[in-house]
Order: sequence, then structure tokens, then C-alpha cells
Amino acid sequence: MVLHKPLLGSAAVEAPTTRTVRVTESTCLQLSLFKDIIKEYRSLDDGITMRLNRNSAQWRDRDRSSGHSSKPDEPCEFFWKQLVANWKGRKEVIDYCVDVVDKNVTEKKKSISGQEEGLDGDQKSRSIRFSLFSDEILRNQIRQELAVEAIVRRRSWEAFSSRCKYFEPPKTDAEARKWWGAAISGRHAT
Repeated sequence: MVLHKPLLGSAAVEAPTTRTVRVTESTCLQLSLFKDIIKEYRSLDDGITMRLNRNSAQWRDRDRSSGHSSKPDEPCEFFWKQLVANWKGRKEVIDYCVDVVDKNVTEKKKSISGQEEGLDGDQKSRSIRFSLFSDEILRNQIRQELAVEAIVRRRSWEAFSSRCKYFEPPKTDAEARKWWGAAISGRHAT
């Protein structure tokens, strides 16, 4: 067994928030794997206060060492872009998995309704019904992640807005403004 040392200090904060993960249908059908991926994507939100502090310090240090002065909202805009990219990635994973599991449930329901009567049909039908029941539970658990996601985003937005009180995404960035509006209202961005 290989033990990996956890990143500490600045290395932990400056490390990429998530690695790129290829999500497949089989990923969606394995709840523990799906939850692991979502947990990794939520790492930016989980450590938002520390990351905001570090982000501000890095911009302040950069300005001091270069003699250059950033616009007041530049550190906030930089962090907001990271936050939105992370939210968008999680939403895409959750939406994709909801679609995969919905498709599975629909196919199994069609299979049950098209089953022929008979002993083999009954055994096969029971097996499909059990599998359908399992998939419906999985679908409900994955859909619950949408509610959790709204709570996580709201909490992150509150932390972000307490640090970046006067920040608003540029009017030219429609996607960032869409996520901004969704975060303020506590709804899902579409």
C-alpha cells in the first residue's frame, strides 16, 4: 500500500482544486464512486474561507513586489471564475448522472411491461424489478445531490460575498452573471 503525504500550507491551497475526471455511465451507477467525485469537486467550497484569505494575500504580495496596483475587484474576479468553473463542473456531473440513471430506470420499466408471461418470464421479471428498485433508489440519492449542491453554493456565495462585498461579475460575462444570480437567489443555474 502506498501512502501519499497530504499537501499542507500553501501547497494545499495552491494545488488544483480538482483533477479532471472522465465520468462514464458506469461511474454514475456506482454511488460511492459518484460521491467521491462530487466530494473532490467540493473541495474548493469546503475550504473557501482559507482559500479567500490566501487569494487576497497572494494578490497583495504580488502588488507589493511588482509595484503594480491591481483593480480592487481583481482578486475577487479571479476567485469568482474559479468558483463558477467548479460549480459548473459539478452541475455537469450531477446532471449527466441523473440522465444516465433516468435512462436506466426507463429502459427497465419498458422491459418489465414488455415481459412475456411464464416461469422464465416471472424470474426474469423479478430480477428486473429488483434491479429497477435499486436504480430508483440510486436515482433519488443522486437527485438529492442537487439539493445539497444548492446549499453548498449558497454557503460559498455567502463567504465569498462577505469578503468581496462590492464585487459583481462584469456585465459582459453572461455566464458568470447567470451563476451570480443563481447564487443570490439560492436556485440552480441552468
